[in-house]
Amino acid sequence: MIQQAAASAAGAQQYPKGALYVVATPIGNLADLSLRALHVLGLVDAVACEDTRVTGALLRHFGIDKPLLALHEHNEAGASQAVVDRLVRGERIAYASDAGTPAVSDPGARLVAAVRAAGHRVLPLPGASSLTAALSAAGDAQSPGFRFVGFLSSRAAERAAQLRALAAEPQTLLLLESPHRIEALAGALAEAVPQRTVTLCRELTKQFEAIDTLAASALPAWLAAEPNRSRGEFVVVVHATAAPAPDRPTDAAERLLRVLLAALPLKQAVALAAEASGAPRNALYERALALKSEDGAR
Repeated sequence: MIQQAAASAAGAQQYPKGALYVVATPIGNLADLSLRALHVLGLVDAVACEDTRVTGALLRHFGIDKPLLALHEHNEAGASQAVVDRLVRGERIAYASDAGTPAVSDPGARLVAAVRAAGHRVLPLPGASSLTAALSAAGDAQSPGFRFVGFLSSRAAERAAQLRALAAEPQTLLLLESPHRIEALAGALAEAVPQRTVTLCRELTKQFEAIDTLAASALPAWLAAEPNRSRGEFVVVVHATAAPAPDRPTDAAERLLRVLLAALPLKQAVALAAEASGAPRNALYERALALKSEDGAR
């Protein structure tokens, strides 16, 4: 029944032979596997995967039986060539890491590069990602963008140095952490970026999923208050720094601006006021707009 629904939803698209299909798999909840992924996993000739036990269990859950090829960080170079050899024979091969999207903090990038270098197509099948899931739940509305950092060093001194460098970056930062190191990361964050907001996403999509937002300075005590808060796999969203408030013109600069606005067009008045007073042109322009608006409301 599930395979029929998958074929009905995704079967009309072309699925060329001799191509690699990079398949995103669930990060916890099996229901997050897409119908298109199910269709392709049933269509391919073999599935290369990070761990044959993990992917084998996933396929069996959906009634799919395919040959499995182990391809992980320790054998990716050699195993990639074996995949390329199969593509040369016209086979369709899927690749799946243990959870989420391959090649994003998971093996797969070397495989994709090898397949492309050999002249074969690579087709991505998007799906579950702990990173985008965490971003969507963090509500960091002021962020000008984000940077995926991944796991920091396990060594305290190196981790502290990494965070000191990252502290100067204004955009949202995405970190990954394991349960046995989350307390150390919390302490490092409290020291490096105490003023920034942090959203801690634990066990995303799983039964005991938890998403909490608090100040970085409060993170160590908050974790220590309840042992369960340190259990599971984490995505840590370090929110962007607040945009600096625009410089406000001095009273003298504003008085000059008011006089000039009474006699000149707005842009010319702002330019002359900035030149005469030394006040920032952008701040004068914003203030000029506000003054014009106030005058119009009277």
